[in-house]
Formats: sequence, C-alpha cells, structure tokens
Amino acid sequence: MQPTPATHDRWQTLRQFTSARIALGRAGGSVRTRTLLEFRLAHARARDAVHMEFHGEALAAALGRAGYETWRLDTEAIDRRTYLLRPDLGRRLSPTAHEALAAQSAKWGKRDLAIIVSDGLSALAAERQTGAVLTCLVPLLRAAGWRLYPIFIAAFGRVKLQDEIGSLLGARHTLMLIGERPGLGAPDSLGAYFTYKPHASCTDANRNCVSNIRPEGFPPKAAAQKLAQLLLESARHGLSGVALKDVGGELPMPLSARAIA
Repeated sequence: MQPTPATHDRWQTLRQFTSARIALGRAGGSVRTRTLLEFRLAHARARDAVHMEFHGEALAAALGRAGYETWRLDTEAIDRRTYLLRPDLGRRLSPTAHEALAAQSAKWGKRDLAIIVSDGLSALAAERQTGAVLTCLVPLLRAAGWRLYPIFIAAFGRVKLQDEIGSLLGARHTLMLIGERPGLGAPDSLGAYFTYKPHASCTDANRNCVSNIRPEGFPPKAAAQKLAQLLLESARHGLSGVALKDVGGELPMPLSARAIA
C-alpha cells in the first residue's frame, strides 16, 4: 500500500512571519509525520527545561567575572521534585537563609533595588538570559543614582519570594528574574517581575512583568531598557502593579544614562 502523499497548506508562505504552528499541511486526514516529530521534539525540550538542574554556582561565578557581587539564598524547597509538587515552599526562604539575610541587612543598609535570580520553571532561561539583561540594566539604573544590593541567586524560587526578601532588607524595589514555564517553542524564556515597597501581603496586582525575554522573543537588551524605564517611572510615582502604566517613550533619566543604552 502506497503512503498517503503530504498536502501542503496554501498559507505556507506565512510561516516565515511567525514561530507559531500554522499552515502545517496534512497527510490524508492526519498531520504530516515531520510535523508530529517536530511537535514531540518541542514538547521534550520543554519537559527537559522544567527538570533541568540549575547551575547557580556557575551563574554566580559568571556574574562575578562581570563585576557583580552575588549572594546565595535557599528556599524551603529542598529539591526539584519538591519544588514542582509544593509551589508554596518556593515562595519562602529557608529558616537559615532568612536568619542570615536579616543579620546581613543591617550591614548593607537600605538601598533602592534588590535583584533576585531564580531558575523557576526553566533553569535554561535563567542561565542564558540573566547576564545579558543585567549587563544593560544595572548601568542604566546606577547612572540614574540607584543603589543596588548584591545580586541574589535563589534556586527553586517562585515570584512571591521577592516580597520576603524585600521586606527583610527594607528595599524600595525588588526585581525577580525567573525562568518562565516553557512553551512548545520557547524553553529558555525569562520573566522579570518587579514590586514597589514589597511586603508579605503583596499580590500579583502589585507587580509589573516583562516576559518572553530571549533573543527570539523580547531581546534581552531591549527588555532591560524597558525594565529601566518602568522601574524609574515606578520610583517617580511611588507605585507598581496595575496602577503603573507603560506610557512608552524614552527613558526618564539624564542624558549621560541614555548614552549607555
């Protein structure tokens, strides 16, 4: 019996404009074998990203070589399996980390921004995109006069972890760079969430998010510039979350800072 020939979709030329799965064609009443295999490969990559080990020490070393001081933190999730089954444990520091951070806070004093990096649901994203984002973002904020804490690296973290960290430090802002849930075409997408005056009762309505940070999505440099713009607007208005609107335009900072961008 001869195999059913593949039928191409007449909209196939539109695929050059998007990575979405459109104009896939068919073989009889089924998808083509190639289409099915590509889907299974993407699904496998997404699963691998969720379960991949986070090389926090290597990331800290890379950031150190780039001139950034880092500080390691642990959550109450002790391993990847626990983290996936118990999301609540990733929202809290371990007792040891909580105590150590509280003790160190007095030495650092109150500063403008605490940046936390976590693997989240994609260690691949945190490892690939964090350096490029920070390389652009940190100079922009420092040029605007912001004082930053060391970069905190926390394995098995959830977005709300930033509230406990920010509250302990007395930070004006927290920013969390965290691996997003992988899509079927984006296993390495980074999300950035920031909060003004974080505290335990903060909800997602109190945060702003810049998502899909990766070269094929929102390029890291452009995302860093957008984050700088939003953070400066947040500080100027004294708020974040749904009340903070993205008005676009240039970065509201001195010309010397704009030159860095």
